[in-house]
Amino acid sequence: MTVASWFSKMTGTAMTLDNLDQVLLMQLRDLYSAEQQLTDALPKMADAASSDELKDAFRNHLEETRNQVTRLERAFQLLGESAEGETCEAMKGLITEGSEIIDLEGDPDVKDAALIAAAQRVEHYEIAGYGCARSFARRLGQHRIADLLQETIEEEGNADKLLTDIAESAVNAPAAHS
Repeated sequence: MTVASWFSKMTGTAMTLDNLDQVLLMQLRDLYSAEQQLTDALPKMADAASSDELKDAFRNHLEETRNQVTRLERAFQLLGESAEGETCEAMKGLITEGSEIIDLEGDPDVKDAALIAAAQRVEHYEIAGYGCARSFARRLGQHRIADLLQETIEEEGNADKLLTDIAESAVNAPAAHS
């Protein structure tokens, strides 16, 4: 079975790559799907975490993610497009990996370390996608959209740093001694 990438699914027969506007729209649709999937996954990650600090980080990021969805919807409005997205297969895969960790039994600190690793993969994927979309928006003179995307990039970077701080200050040392 061949799984289509976001790129091949988005281009399909209805869209061609004739200009950067189309690439920006494809990126926004992919990010929209990714954020919607993450909105469903974060509560499960929070429930699976044993560290209160990690639970709080996941719950707080859920609220940020909801705001990021709203920002993407605003970007679609500014482009005169409907807010929709094909399933982001990359995020689907990252969430599947996180779900596998959630389902595993074991030492709570070790599980928290694995959850952090899975969550940071998600953050890095999002930072890359938002960074590309922001660059395209800037090049196209879509400065209001670029500003919306920059706000999200900053939140994603802060979430990644917070996860690193939790790992290094509270989770990895106990996990290493399990």
